[in-house]
Order: sequence, then C-alpha cells, then structure tokens
Amino acid sequence: MQFFNSAEPIFRHKQHTLDIQDRLGLLQIHWQMGNWTLFSRFYTRIDQIFVVWGLITALIFAVAQFSPISWTQQALLWTSLTLLGVVAMAVLAWFWVTVERLRWLIYSWAGLMGLGILYTDLGILCGYWQFLLYLCPVWLGLSAVGYLITGFGMGSRTFLLTGVVHLLAIPLLPYATGWQFLVTGLVMAGSLLFLSEVQWDMRLPIEYELLTPEQREFNQEQHRLRQLGSLSQVGERL
Repeated sequence: MQFFNSAEPIFRHKQHTLDIQDRLGLLQIHWQMGNWTLFSRFYTRIDQIFVVWGLITALIFAVAQFSPISWTQQALLWTSLTLLGVVAMAVLAWFWVTVERLRWLIYSWAGLMGLGILYTDLGILCGYWQFLLYLCPVWLGLSAVGYLITGFGMGSRTFLLTGVVHLLAIPLLPYATGWQFLVTGLVMAGSLLFLSEVQWDMRLPIEYELLTPEQREFNQEQHRLRQLGSLSQVGERL
C-alpha cells in the first residue's frame, strides 16, 4: 500500500465530508452579526488538541520571556499544566487513535512531554542550572521528534514538514539573543494553531475494525465524496 497519499496536497482548506471518527465531538463555532459572518469554523477533536497545546505552549513561553514570576513557581505551574494537557490529549484523541490504530502515538507524545518535564524540573527544582541554557533547543527537539514520529505513523507529509521546521529552528536560536523563549513559543504554538486551521494529508483509509458495517459504509461514501471533490478542484484549476 502506498505510504503517502499523493492525491492530497500537504495543506488545504478543511474538508467537510468527515469520517465517523472525525465527527465525534466536533466543535462548530459560528459568530454572526446580522448578515455578516464574523467567524465560522469547525474543529474536530484532533484540531481541539492542537488548539489546547497551542494555547498552553504560548502561555508557557510568553510568561518565561516576559514575566517576573520565579523559575521555581513557573516550573511547578507548567509541570501541572503540561500534565493536564497530556490528559486532555488522551481523552480527546482516544476514539480517533483507536479507530485509526494509532494509540501508540498518544503514548509517544506523552513520553516526550514527560521527558521535557523531567529535564525542565531537573534544571529548576533540582539545581542543575546549566540545563536552563538548553531549555528551548530541548523542547524544540522533543516536538520535532514527536512530529516526525506522527508523520511516519500517519503517512503524513504535513507532520514531517512540521518536524523539519522545528529542527531548523534550533540552530537559529543563538541569533535570537535574549528572545529565545519568544522565538521557541512562536514556532511551537504557531505550528499547532496553524495545524488546527488546515486540512493535513494522511495515508489512505484503512479497514476500520472497530466500526460497525454501517459506519464503515458511511466512511467509504465520505472517502468517495472527498475524491470527487479533489477531482473537481483539479478540473477547475485546469
């Protein structure tokens, strides 16, 4: 079976023909004033995970860059917040990763976040202050590993590219003298929030053993409609 689904672009507008596992827990936001639509978006549970982590990451690195809060207080606060993020990720993604047979991705990301917490707390709470010099490269590196693992596991060029972006940001950090936390936060949070707003590519559909025959048939029809939509877009460009 083809590893990457080359029929899909790396980035595109979100698709509306969603599979069963994407429709569960779908969050739809529509703000309108009169005839004017101010904001209209929908977020699958995977999108919601990106938003949650994006906000957590932005808060952590913004406070580290600009706030006078002590490092010890920050370490305790961010450790708790990161653990809550891991729990939220597992709860939101569990059905999706179970259907897609990707539960190991949750364990992988939880392990990477655990390593990051351990490294950070060793530096701050245990007095290994030299660790603080490498906090930003370590977190960018851990995120890059997570995205690369996700990209290979899902057959997604989008996540592989995101991992490469995080890796390329590491050697640029020395040039951001005094602003490394801000740059790291922009790369990590910006990537997450961007992923929540676009449709990323993924391997071709698998045989969803967890779903009922009716649900499988529904997913097959949704896949057919997505293919027709992709073909019509190609025709319009030609």
